[in-house]
Amino acid sequence: MKIVAAIDSFKGSLTSAEAGNAAAEGIKRVFPEAEIVIMPLADGGEGTVKALVSGLGGQLRSVNVSDPLGRRISAEYGILPGNTAVIETAAASGLTLLTEDERDPMHTTTYGTGELILDAIDNGCRSFIIGIGGSATNDGGVGCLQALGFGMLDTHDRQVGYGAGGVSQLAQITTDNVIPELKSCRFHVACDVNNPLCGENGCSAVFARQKGADDETIREMDGYLRRYAALSRVLIPEADPDTAGAGAAGGLGFALMYFLHAKPEPGADLIIRETNLEEAVRAADIVITGEGCLDSQTAMGKAPVGAARLAKKYRKPVIAFCGSVRDVAELCNGYGIDAYFPVLRSICTLEEAMDRNNAYKNLADTAEQVFRTISAVRHLKGGAL
Repeated sequence: MKIVAAIDSFKGSLTSAEAGNAAAEGIKRVFPEAEIVIMPLADGGEGTVKALVSGLGGQLRSVNVSDPLGRRISAEYGILPGNTAVIETAAASGLTLLTEDERDPMHTTTYGTGELILDAIDNGCRSFIIGIGGSATNDGGVGCLQALGFGMLDTHDRQVGYGAGGVSQLAQITTDNVIPELKSCRFHVACDVNNPLCGENGCSAVFARQKGADDETIREMDGYLRRYAALSRVLIPEADPDTAGAGAAGGLGFALMYFLHAKPEPGADLIIRETNLEEAVRAADIVITGEGCLDSQTAMGKAPVGAARLAKKYRKPVIAFCGSVRDVAELCNGYGIDAYFPVLRSICTLEEAMDRNNAYKNLADTAEQVFRTISAVRHLKGGAL
């Protein structure tokens, strides 16, 4: 029996690799002869770096960079074989790096994300996978571009300040000091957001409130970004603020698409392609997937459904494990997941459920029982799967 285990992280508990190992341990108790291939799975958000580094034999690198308020912090990114860098915007520019009182998109910057890119370039990387979820920013990616040498200048030819407040000062954009290595870099952006840069569906209107903005600030920032887009078109005529995904990460999507020529893709699809999951699935008898919570968001295209869709291309059965489910999780059955199983085995606190050792044991024990069922059915069918 050949089994592919491609499970997204149980966020705050198990990494993708740990979840795969737990499932494999449970399966091996029933089918010790089974060939189990553990593949990394992620959607471009939290856990993507660790999933790809552990699954593809890469390495983590820690760098001192600017946090959203310009304070120096240590942030990690991954370098994969072949010198592909994997970066999560949230590592340097994420909302979780701030207290609730510190949230203010007028001052928060993506400069640290640019510093991560710069460090990766200095370490020989020319191919990039960037996950841009979870940002604390609404600066249109201006800070990121500044770190890479773009002149984001005010009327006195000085670099503008951090955050949307800095974008309000923007008068011209120059490329004289852009690092030359950028010309040979390729950027792929994991982006599951289709919002434009500006307007009623733009990043300011839709996402800035959770980042600390009030109604008046949202209105002002939208105007700043419109002017930024107009200035960008002077340099890059094709720069279109209405492009789907331009509003991702407070407009960082716009900067990456048009200044760094990045290709945005749905996060799960990007990771599945980069890991060559399709080849493993094609040779499998059963595909195992899952994530921390199965719900309607899963069904709308998150990583487990991406893996299930691929499995159904080759008519493979798909079983999902998860920490918990919500009432609409059954939607996942219509998107390729044949059956799903929550792993909690007794009443417990959230802290107990999230404990890594508990989660690992629960997942292994649940996988064992599911595959005992499969073993019983095989026996009834005379050994057929």
